[in-house]
Amino acid sequence: MTNRTTQVSVHFSRPFLLPDFEAPLPAGEYRVDYDEESIESASRLAWRRVGGFIHLPAIGMPGSLHQMIPIEPAYLAAALEKDQRLP
Repeated sequence: MTNRTTQVSVHFSRPFLLPDFEAPLPAGEYRVDYDEESIESASRLAWRRVGGFIHLPAIGMPGSLHQMIPIEPAYLAAALEKDQRLP
């Protein structure tokens, strides 16, 4: 089985809260790393997300401490969807 990490940027228009976080995170652009493992079949190669990390603080935000915090990809996807639905 092969593993890989992909990095994406996600944008929140307003503060958001993820489970296991004590306080809302500010609106902004965030780097997210997804750990994926291969799913091999006879016809093609596919990837399944098995974990994720969000980089704090947001891109361009001041802060002397930079962290990678584990997140559940489904929770991040739900927070992004909620952010896009709100006016």
